Amino acid sequence: MSIHQHFRQEEKEFVDGVLAWREQVENQYAPKRTDFLDPRQQHVLQSIIGQNDEVKLSFYPESTERKRALLYPSYFHPVEEDYGIRLFEIEYPGKFVTIEHKHVLGSIMSLGLKREKFGDILTGDDKIQLLLAEEISEYVRMELTHIGKTKVALQEVSMNEVIETKEEWHEKVTTVSSLRLDAVMSAIYNISRQKAQTYIKSNLVKLNWKITENASLEVEAGDVLSVRGFGRSKLISIEGRTKREKWRISLGILK
Repeated sequence: MSIHQHFRQEEKEFVDGVLAWREQVENQYAPKRTDFLDPRQQHVLQSIIGQNDEVKLSFYPESTERKRALLYPSYFHPVEEDYGIRLFEIEYPGKFVTIEHKHVLGSIMSLGLKREKFGDILTGDDKIQLLLAEEISEYVRMELTHIGKTKVALQEVSMNEVIETKEEWHEKVTTVSSLRLDAVMSAIYNISRQKAQTYIKSNLVKLNWKITENASLEVEAGDVLSVRGFGRSKLISIEGRTKREKWRISLGILK
């Protein structure tokens, strides 16, 4: 049985990459550091590496959503510096201007960076923090001088000062006629399947942090949905069929 059968077809390239990383660590007997991975990619990586005695796996930072991973041989003992992450606070005139997550994200992406090269954008206590891969951090520090029309500067701070965010999920149990993406969206957000399909076709829907245009894609337990304007939700579990042949599912909706 091919390992690819355990994952979605669109994840094949990432799965192949994980297999190559594992082989590299086994052959070179040296650690391999990844870019920032979203939680789904972390799950895939963990599933493949598993309890391998020859190749160990760890993620950092612990408290963030996106993390860098380190694959390493059993002799190696990782320290914070091995993950290659720097934490910056964005300095701006907060008394006069409001900067939101989307503004920061847009400004960083406009620098031509891949999303995998920076981690979470954290907000709290009137602060905005940014986690960067060390290999592009100086470039971002020099080039990110404005967010919108607001002048900003990046000030490096210790990883001990990282803002910790806690997500609160509201759980509910419901039934759906199908596990198709449009049907599950309809149940979560109380919209028609037709409207759900319109959102999907308009590139407003992400499944596991990736935009999808496939309304017929089957949602699986653990999958995370994000719909622009509606927020984030996840399919916690599939609890089986009802007498009327509907699927009973448990959902989590981010408060």
